Amino acid sequence: MSEATEQRIRDIIAGSDVVLFMKGVPAAPQCGFSGAVVQILNGLGVPFTGINVLADADIREGIKVFSSWPTIPQLYVKGEFLGGCDIVREMFKLGELAAVLNDKGVAVAAP
Repeated sequence: MSEATEQRIRDIIAGSDVVLFMKGVPAAPQCGFSGAVVQILNGLGVPFTGINVLADADIREGIKVFSSWPTIPQLYVKGEFLGGCDIVREMFKLGELAAVLNDKGVAVAAP
């Protein structure tokens, strides 16, 4: 990954409290895993920035290197990588996702 791509990723993550690198956009996810995370975040009433990795090959490959995580979607909260779909889904089911968001100062509308 180039230094420019790494800096772009850092800037994207720093620019919003909650960032989801996903396939598609929040209003129209283009894979089931991205759609599942969008649904969870929307269900919690959490505002987030969706980054469509399909629109930028450098970001699509770079985010995998950046996080050392091979799949997309990838969820970041206050600059910290939380995980992909399976991890986010499990955290949500256990009530851990809302707790992490609250602990980091991100308002959650629903438990």
